[in-house]
Amino acid sequence: MNLKKRFSSINENFRMLHTDDTLIPVMSEKVISWLPDFPREYVIVCIGTDRSTGDALGPLTGTLFSEMKPKHMTVYGTLHKPVHATNLNEYTDIIKSNHSNPFIIAIDACLGKTTSVGHLIAGAGPLKPGAALNKPLPSIGNIHITGVVNISGFMEYSVLQNTRLSVVVDMAQKIAELLDIIDQRLKYNYSSPAILLKQEKQQKI
Repeated sequence: MNLKKRFSSINENFRMLHTDDTLIPVMSEKVISWLPDFPREYVIVCIGTDRSTGDALGPLTGTLFSEMKPKHMTVYGTLHKPVHATNLNEYTDIIKSNHSNPFIIAIDACLGKTTSVGHLIAGAGPLKPGAALNKPLPSIGNIHITGVVNISGFMEYSVLQNTRLSVVVDMAQKIAELLDIIDQRLKYNYSSPAILLKQEKQQKI
């Protein structure tokens, strides 16, 4: 988790409350608008650890989405095999070895203002995990989706430990559903690479 500034000034961000009834259709279209029109391998990297309730958003999302059996996306980071600060470099190397020029969607939790808690934030561009740990971790993701799980500013690690599991589970389910919609909009002749299936074409099939 990155508890400090995680977005560069050039990133385009879009946020919605995770309980918003229109979240899935609206945010999925926004994320899809950032996807390339040419074939790419799609990789989902869910960052976090199951040792902290608040920081479990990423691996829980990875587990839920993996259970949906995505056809066009490879998932890294689950409850059983989390991707976190101490092994992110290793997984970055694995992804480079296993995928040719992948398009990466990074998933992570974050803390924010009281009014931001419960929001999902999608952004064009990478996020930088580990800033709060002062670790030299690589930025990751062509785009990213983060969930504001609790309030920042004071005793942040304790806040993470005391984040309500119900909120994290609900947010992870929404992100998994969002990724599933995007996966359904991709098409391919073989397992990879995939290309975006435009909405108008999908309706004619």
